[in-house]
Amino acid sequence: MSFVMKELLRTNDITAIAFAKALLQGEGIDCFEMDVNMSVLEGGIGILPRRLMVRQADLFQARAIMRDNDIECAGRD
Repeated sequence: MSFVMKELLRTNDITAIAFAKALLQGEGIDCFEMDVNMSVLEGGIGILPRRLMVRQADLFQARAIMRDNDIECAGRD
């Protein structure tokens, strides 16, 4: 079974990613953090953003959770 993943959040702020992941996991929404290992290429200075992905089926609810907690989501699909 395959799932289509959509970008929910793109940020350089690792605390925002951690907070968003905790909120989503608290609501039972699985998420996946991408670009974590890019710091090796950039030298660890945090210029490349990380992305937080969710299943397409969870995107509407995940965006509502982000909005309720004043976290700006990535572009609309």
